[in-house]
Amino acid sequence: MLIKKLFYTTLFAVSLLLSGVVVGQNKSKQAKVLISTEFGDIKIALYNETPKHRDNFIKLVKEGMYDGTLFHRVINDFMIQGGDPDSKTAPAGAMLGDGDVGYTIPEEFNSTLIHKKGVLAAAREPDNINPSKASSGCQFYIVEGRTFTRAEIDKMLKGKNARRKEPIVYTEEQYKTYETIGGYPSLDMDYTVFGEVLEGLDVVEKIAVVEKDKRNRPVKDIKMTIKIVKK
Repeated sequence: MLIKKLFYTTLFAVSLLLSGVVVGQNKSKQAKVLISTEFGDIKIALYNETPKHRDNFIKLVKEGMYDGTLFHRVINDFMIQGGDPDSKTAPAGAMLGDGDVGYTIPEEFNSTLIHKKGVLAAAREPDNINPSKASSGCQFYIVEGRTFTRAEIDKMLKGKNARRKEPIVYTEEQYKTYETIGGYPSLDMDYTVFGEVLEGLDVVEKIAVVEKDKRNRPVKDIKMTIKIVKK
């Protein structure tokens, strides 16, 4: 699936920004999940602006679907991807990324939800077989990304908007987010963003740099469990 088959000025300041650009949401009213791995835990808040993705993710977590699955595709300065149910029993070196739960979710694009560093988003099949950009019913990724200059962002927008009926226009705050926190702007309005990391961004960064094979599957399996948490 395309993404399926696609310092100290300060860590404290970056942490505040990462947790603060949440489209004015009240975090106490957001559902939260905890992804546990051998590298540590990643706590994630699910956006209320994307209820179909939120509710589906919660459903699968409660069913235990994700427990024992792998982060099967990781690319440094880009993202870490998981949620393929076939990865639970996959032998070492096997190609992963085609597993699903038998359904997709309609896109829930929102111009206020961008691919900043630390967001949770849904993987999907590429445009040539999925023109509606519907999301995978289970596979997801967490953006690690990098910082981008305004010139880089504008160049990307020019090319991307040339192929779109409705152009993407960033606010000054969104530009600043990509310039200072980072992320991956080329994915905006093509993949549904439906949550963000509250704690454990360092775990994402550790996973992103592990040794991997030519398909970007970690050489050593990185298993996860996911549970709902209240705080």
